[in-house]
Amino acid sequence: MKVAILAGGMGTRLAEETDQRPKPMVEIGGKPILWHLMKYYSSFGMNEFILALGYKKEVIIRYFMDLYYYSSDLTINTGDGSITVHQGQREPSWVVHLIDTGLLTDTGGRIKRLAPYIGDSTFMLTWCDGLSDIDLHSLLAFHRSHRKLATVTTVRAPARFGYLALENECVTGFREKPAGGDGWINAAFFVLEPGVFNWISGDATSWERGPMEQLATAGQLAAYRHNSFWQCMDTLREKRLLEELWTEGRAPWKTWE
Repeated sequence: MKVAILAGGMGTRLAEETDQRPKPMVEIGGKPILWHLMKYYSSFGMNEFILALGYKKEVIIRYFMDLYYYSSDLTINTGDGSITVHQGQREPSWVVHLIDTGLLTDTGGRIKRLAPYIGDSTFMLTWCDGLSDIDLHSLLAFHRSHRKLATVTTVRAPARFGYLALENECVTGFREKPAGGDGWINAAFFVLEPGVFNWISGDATSWERGPMEQLATAGQLAAYRHNSFWQCMDTLREKRLLEELWTEGRAPWKTWE
């Protein structure tokens, strides 16, 4: 199961951090939030990742180029430049595709640019700035049971978010804000069939404003309701909340040893 992660946005709402580094590299407990997300998927046996890069892509590329050495014990011969790698606390054996999807490409366009690397199989998709304790195996089983092109994970969240109108297990529409109280919102953590690429016209396509709405209208977008932990990292306050959960050993997304 391949996992696509959109990691190319400018993260302007978190400018305190993203002036110097891309949002996926903002750290929680000394590790980039992208690392936390990949560790989570990896704990469910999903170890092949396709990262859609854009803003400050070189920071993410350098991180993965160096990750093997940074997580190992090393002996370096400064005379000939040789490096001997010893045992260390290495990361899982991930396969990571680092794909430049453009600086200004919209979300749908970034997804479409990943098509050659995804192929013709079901795949996972998420953003780089949200953590959760979703049971990914249950999510995948749910997706396969309804035989639609797309499944979106939905959670209840404060009314500042736009929300999804649901009928049984289907998304039927979208609204900017709930009419009264909190509603179900798009938490990403998608499961998609490669047929969704046909619903994306090009780089300027917003996944949320275009294809998702069209898939919902066509009855091809299912909603997986998640009633436990989910938290995005759009603001410095939310970043500090995630940091606090991690530091205090209460991070619900930490499903690995």
